[in-house]
Amino acid sequence: MIIFPAIDIKDGNCVRLFKGDFNTVEKVASDYLETAKSFEAAGAEWIHMVDLDGAKEGRPVNTKIYTDVAGKTSLKVEVGGGIRSLETIREYLEMGITRVILGSVALKNPKLVCDAVERFGSEKIVVGIDAMNEMVATEGWLESSNVHYIDLADKMIENGVNTFIFTDISKDGTLSGVNREQLRKLADATEGRADIVASGGVHTMDDIVACKEMGLYGTICGKSIYKGTLNLKGAIEYANVE
Repeated sequence: MIIFPAIDIKDGNCVRLFKGDFNTVEKVASDYLETAKSFEAAGAEWIHMVDLDGAKEGRPVNTKIYTDVAGKTSLKVEVGGGIRSLETIREYLEMGITRVILGSVALKNPKLVCDAVERFGSEKIVVGIDAMNEMVATEGWLESSNVHYIDLADKMIENGVNTFIFTDISKDGTLSGVNREQLRKLADATEGRADIVASGGVHTMDDIVACKEMGLYGTICGKSIYKGTLNLKGAIEYANVE
């Protein structure tokens, strides 16, 4: 299983939100590059980065930060937030980003996802499914829908997607543990057809153990690293054990 340490960026700063609420912005680190290098030193191979400004505005805002991390560390960078066009995807990939995360457009413009997979390959495209009460939310979690998270996953698999990041918004940034029930439902529903990455609520090694026991592809860890409730190096070592 892959451990994805996370950096969310707002106004150029490394921050975390509580349940996706932009009014709860908390700065968690002073320098994004130093933070990324500390993840690298702990043994991370990947880093999960989110452009919160981009998610809100529907366009890339903090691009230089992500390309800096890609160019100045050995980390594979996945980026989400505000990616709404094939052109933006192409630019990110050409700048050294390993793969991009499509969120709102998966619901609002599924053809774009299909076109992106066809043009760039499924290994370069991840769909982020963010849900509140099992219903998909979009536009930086500011808008809700009547689409069930598993229904969206099924639709995206039909479009060629084979990797999903699932976030229970009510858990995100809370350190209250991952939503094991919803993750298990998604893993069961997509078994053999897609890889699932857990996001939101990771607190301690118990969450890492639970995700690995479910056979998940990966787990994203943010606030738990910054608050010291999870040892990144230990989590990576455990996740790497066959």
